[in-house]
Amino acid sequence: MKRYLPLMIFFGLAVLLGIGLTLNPRELPSVLIGKPAPQFELDRLDKSGQFSPSELQGKAWLLNVWASWCSACIQEHPVLNEIAQSYDFPIVGLNYKDQDRDAKDWLALRGNPYSVVVADREGRVGVDYGVYGVPETFVIDKAGRIVYKHIGPVTQQVFKDKLLPELQKAQR
Repeated sequence: MKRYLPLMIFFGLAVLLGIGLTLNPRELPSVLIGKPAPQFELDRLDKSGQFSPSELQGKAWLLNVWASWCSACIQEHPVLNEIAQSYDFPIVGLNYKDQDRDAKDWLALRGNPYSVVVADREGRVGVDYGVYGVPETFVIDKAGRIVYKHIGPVTQQVFKDKLLPELQKAQR
């Protein structure tokens, strides 16, 4: 039996590696799914005061984490603009570890799909939400719970197949 132990370990590791290679790294589970969204109070980018998610209690909404320095955010931005024009739910933009001037210029150039944009200058709120890169998008339900997290750019397909169905459930 001892003679076959290295061979058994090798096959066991090969099976685990094979399983791991079939997983989609963009579909990492979030420990926050089903839990209350972390509360915060951040400055609005337009300097009109502060914003807290409690202002959206009773509404389903999207939290989109983005930055002017993010190349993938450029890819998703036209989709977010289209969503904002076509659907009636709030999209909150969490501007992550960015300079206010750069973020304002970026939105002025590309359009602003957000109901409100908040400045997470230090990235602390992003850490509370488990953000490890931008863009990331969260669906928050009427009770203020995170029901879905998408890592990477929002595309038409992602919106249609994942975010919209989750938003529709979150509005019930």
